[in-house]
Amino acid sequence: MPVEFSVLGAFVVAAGALVLSPGPDTILILRYTLDSGQRTGLATVAGVQVGLILHTLLAVAGISLVIASSPVLFRAVAVAGAAYLAWLGLQSFRARGPLRLDGGGTPVTAARAFRHAVLCNLLNPKVILLFLALFPNFVDTGRDDVTAQLLTLAATLIFINVLWQTPLAWAGDVARRWLARPGILRAVQRATGAILLFFAATMLIEHLL
Repeated sequence: MPVEFSVLGAFVVAAGALVLSPGPDTILILRYTLDSGQRTGLATVAGVQVGLILHTLLAVAGISLVIASSPVLFRAVAVAGAAYLAWLGLQSFRARGPLRLDGGGTPVTAARAFRHAVLCNLLNPKVILLFLALFPNFVDTGRDDVTAQLLTLAATLIFINVLWQTPLAWAGDVARRWLARPGILRAVQRATGAILLFFAATMLIEHLL
């Protein structure tokens, strides 16, 4: 096995703590599930995992290190990510935006939710730092299977993510059935939009100021 069980166990604890911390991915999953149901919510979960797979490939290829080492490139990713989160958040406050929780308009499709989740995860600079700050602590660079170790850790992270985020989508679908009143659903939509705007502002403050 590329990673020893003791090392893998320590990684599971560290990665699990990070996964359980609420972030843009979590908010997006809950938002789309409440908006359009379980199928769309699960598509969002899948999109997050695809984003992590792409981050893994970037890390293995050394591109993540290049981005993190360049202040200009890293800030560009941070600004793009913040702008994208802000755009998603502002949709909640549009009277006739594409994201509707009040029964009007067209529900968000699974394909659209999937695309948004991929971009949201891929443009999150904290995920880049996760791969560069967390993973090296569990990789033995003295061995000749560093890539296999990285892939094993990434697969473990994705597995933990799926274990946590899939039940979130299920729970969101149950909550959607209970929160049937348009006024409540609209309030939930705007609350999630406000949280996404908060994440966008925080990202800009951390990386630009």
